[in-house]
Amino acid sequence: MRVYISADIEGVTGVVSWKQCGSPSSEHYDWAFARRMMTHDVNAAIRGAIAGGATRVVVKDSHNTGKNLLISDLEPGTELISGTGSGDLGMMEGVDQGFDVAFLVGYHAMAGTGHGIMEHTISGRVHRFWVNGEEWGEQRMSATAAAACGVPLALVVSDDKGCAEAHAWGGDLMHSFVTKYGMGRYMGRLLHPSVTGEGIQAAAQAAMSAAGKSPALPLPDTNHLRLEVNRSEEADAVAQLADWHRRDGYTVEWEGDGGWSAAHIAARRAMAVMGLANQN
Repeated sequence: MRVYISADIEGVTGVVSWKQCGSPSSEHYDWAFARRMMTHDVNAAIRGAIAGGATRVVVKDSHNTGKNLLISDLEPGTELISGTGSGDLGMMEGVDQGFDVAFLVGYHAMAGTGHGIMEHTISGRVHRFWVNGEEWGEQRMSATAAAACGVPLALVVSDDKGCAEAHAWGGDLMHSFVTKYGMGRYMGRLLHPSVTGEGIQAAAQAAMSAAGKSPALPLPDTNHLRLEVNRSEEADAVAQLADWHRRDGYTVEWEGDGGWSAAHIAARRAMAVMGLANQN
């Protein structure tokens, strides 16, 4: 069994603020702790996957610049995709038909989720994001990117709001583990690492035992994307991309029939170009 793990940081054990999650600078005073907890949760998922029969585990570091996890600190035999590059799959770079299941570890609830710890969708520039009329967050985007390769989502590790969101569209055949309980965007009731370590490992092992029972998410042939941003100049930037059209001052839309892979690439490029709009 081959396992692909995409790891974010906002949903991991013990963190509640972006001041903890950024980079080694005075603005992010607790980054060393946050990356240690990210490693803690990922390793627990790896151990559970191996106990459940995994023969290969590949981890994608999916937070910020992708240089949070240290390969030397991961379980022996693990492969790590680190850094940023030219790929279009973003948080799911490297996933392909060679994997049997996917795990999402340390993910978070989508933008606008009440009491979701550090809730957002890709960046703070995105207010809301819809696919075919349904509001989506990063978890569903990543799960659908895996599904485009025929890989089912088997496990989500997040806060209680993120796990509830995943089960709302992913059903109960997928396993999950709650690392903390959101009490506000920057406040939560945290579980001790000893508890989350054991819990994540057990959930990952159970997910492996259920592998094959849950199919990959269904994929629509046509996709309509609608992106509502926080500032009009961000919509200006996206509207200049091919096939994106302005709906109003804060909203842009895209439609295509190239399957989810094309839609995912369009969404990722739109969200990336918005950063350039704020450099003036």
